[in-house]
Amino acid sequence: MKMNDKINELIKEKEKIKLGGGIKRIEKQHSSGKLTARERINLLLDENSFIEIDAFVKHRSTNFDMENVDAPADGVVTGYGTVDGRLVFVYAQDFTVVGGSLGEMHANKIVKVQDMALKMGAPIVGFNDSGGARIQEGVDALSGYGKIFYRNTIASGVIPQISVIMGPCAGGAVYSPALTDFIFMTEKTSMMFITGPQVIKSVTGEEVTQEELGGAMTHNRTSGVAHFMDKTEEDTIKRVRELLSYLPSNNLEMPPVVRTDDDINRTDEMLNDIVPENPNKPYDMKEIIKSISDENEFFEVQPLYAGNIITGFIRLNGKTIGVIANQPKVLAGCLDINASDKAGRFIRTCDAYNIPLLNLVDVPGFLPGTNQEYGGIIRHGAKMLYAYSEATVPKVTLIIRKAYGGAYLAMCSKDLGADQVFAWPTAEIAVMGPDGAANIIFKNEIANSGDPVKTRMEKIEEYRNTVANPSIAAQRGFVDDIIVPSHTRPRLISAFDMLESKRENRPSKKHGNLPV
Repeated sequence: MKMNDKINELIKEKEKIKLGGGIKRIEKQHSSGKLTARERINLLLDENSFIEIDAFVKHRSTNFDMENVDAPADGVVTGYGTVDGRLVFVYAQDFTVVGGSLGEMHANKIVKVQDMALKMGAPIVGFNDSGGARIQEGVDALSGYGKIFYRNTIASGVIPQISVIMGPCAGGAVYSPALTDFIFMTEKTSMMFITGPQVIKSVTGEEVTQEELGGAMTHNRTSGVAHFMDKTEEDTIKRVRELLSYLPSNNLEMPPVVRTDDDINRTDEMLNDIVPENPNKPYDMKEIIKSISDENEFFEVQPLYAGNIITGFIRLNGKTIGVIANQPKVLAGCLDINASDKAGRFIRTCDAYNIPLLNLVDVPGFLPGTNQEYGGIIRHGAKMLYAYSEATVPKVTLIIRKAYGGAYLAMCSKDLGADQVFAWPTAEIAVMGPDGAANIIFKNEIANSGDPVKTRMEKIEEYRNTVANPSIAAQRGFVDDIIVPSHTRPRLISAFDMLESKRENRPSKKHGNLPV
């Protein structure tokens, strides 16, 4: 055969592979509001940057007539390209080819790009759209999942791993996304669950729809499994690209610095009045976050889950900063089980990828109640203490208003390793709130007073001025500076610039760090 004939044959074979399961199945995918595997990859990566790997791989199964089943690329597209000019590895399961089911060779393709991403020190993005393990291949399919899980774990904290759920992801398949750093879902088309509605009904008698059980809203608001939710696949992929812009390529690099025209000395008079005079009146902490950030932009992580704690990324002078903040608008900003899990994981992710931490504190305490105690708030709350204490990245804490009891410590106090602690004049730092403290300390004086109400108010103010005043903490060195709220942005930028060369180690541990 002549070279030209061979080239033409190769081109035809590649075109056939690119069609996946064929025109009809592609049309069905589109009619379901879903893109194809290759369309997703091309949206994620810079134009014309995708290089496919293992396009010619085929399965080896002969069970149940599988030798007669043509599965182009064995149901998964793998390769690499760039996002904003930076190397990124990618795999996308192709639902048009045997339902995107995972078999031996399908898994081997994913494993190969996982290994390559780890060797090159580059992020990996996986698009999950699969019917699950390929039943015809039995234990070979299960082995494939095990190999993927293992590599997810080895790469954890070394390279960013992002899972994008764009179809069904059920059974053991859900554990690969769960082992990665971030999970994205799309409304109405993304599904994640260990056991489906039919199994649940047969075992427990409960009736539940797929959407209620494992849809995007369920995992973004209720379970906390997912981090992001968007209406369309195009919006989801756009947000993946945005997330990557905040992250380094690996744990040995610093996050990318983005050029900004925002003035590092910019002040905001609004901040001088944002905290209400009534200590029990809420305000929106996100307004403070956006006020101090470059271009007033805030990339929030898990915005729908555990709303009493806020996590996400901002930039200060073009540099990525991870933010953990109490939200007075939700549960008064109390810490609870879900908030502790959410914050603890985010802190450790930032620490793994050299992202400095900014902690904005307005916390009255841990949420009281039998549900919290029985649910293990002690165990879950300890995750925040562990994460902050373990983290070696620059840590700056700003106390806005309340900082009471153990929650004051849990939000990264000086004693948990904060490098710089600032306070606004409105800050109150104490074992408990002035109201409760006055009732205990001055119980007899209030009871024996001719005007108990007036005496109580006087004692509350006395406690506030004597103990809870930020000047007291500053005198002890627990607060480095009391700052004018409007000048918060330049003060924080100065602090993080100073801390940029920070080097700090922890004793090595035989078995590594404890899991969150």
